[in-house]
Amino acid sequence: MSPTEAARLLDAFQRGETPRDEVLRAFQAAPVSELGFAAVDLHRELRKGVPEVIFGAGKTPAQVVEIAAKIVAASGRVLVTRVGPEHARAFRKRFPHAIHHADARCLVLEKTPPAAHAGLIAVVCAGTSDVPVAEEAAVTAEFLGNRVVRGFDVGVAGLHRLVPYLDALRRATVAIVVAGMEGALPSVIAGLTAAPVVAVPTSVGYGASLAGVTALLAMLSACAPGITVVGIDNGYGAACAVARLFGGVRPAAVPAPGAPPAEEHTPLASDYERGSP
Repeated sequence: MSPTEAARLLDAFQRGETPRDEVLRAFQAAPVSELGFAAVDLHRELRKGVPEVIFGAGKTPAQVVEIAAKIVAASGRVLVTRVGPEHARAFRKRFPHAIHHADARCLVLEKTPPAAHAGLIAVVCAGTSDVPVAEEAAVTAEFLGNRVVRGFDVGVAGLHRLVPYLDALRRATVAIVVAGMEGALPSVIAGLTAAPVVAVPTSVGYGASLAGVTALLAMLSACAPGITVVGIDNGYGAACAVARLFGGVRPAAVPAPGAPPAEEHTPLASDYERGSP
């Protein structure tokens, strides 16, 4: 059950259009759908404002499709992360209108669009090899209803490449900065803009990069203060952190009878914007 459906039921009951027993049955419906290999959380959107997201790695294409079918039936949309070509083929055979974001390794199906939010998320990555993680963050942020601008391959080895993106970074509500190697880019950007920075280390790098541990420790030790750091290669987690911190996702509030309407909280993004800022 989604927040919109819950609010619609309660409003209809208040107007006398829906019997109490029907409302109770709807809320008493099992919040979990047992599939044997998975227990699908159908009330995730009611609690958190966004339906359960499927982590595709380690799941068969058939399992991903079956889980997605349950989530789509309950919420009208679904995001699947860390998918391969086999997952994408099976998914689009079942859901022809789904979008496969190959660079992000994500699948998106939206029968109902998310609520839009005001503001702007800048997703920036140091090198082209970091693009899959950066795109995962960007696609997730868009799925959550946010407007995103992208700036790729602007790492410290050629810092002048960052200059064309500075205006967008200074206009951004928040920046997600993705980097491997020595992981220096988040500290540079945090020193150039007042926007909060969420840093994502990647497992990309030579020598003593230690599969992303060097970048992770560098970001945790950054000279620029106030940087938030997520786990290695966790673009999805970065976008979710931004949404939680800045109100980009929240369950719909249902005002008490006679209460004035709540002020709209829209600190993040609204429209889709792709390409260079």
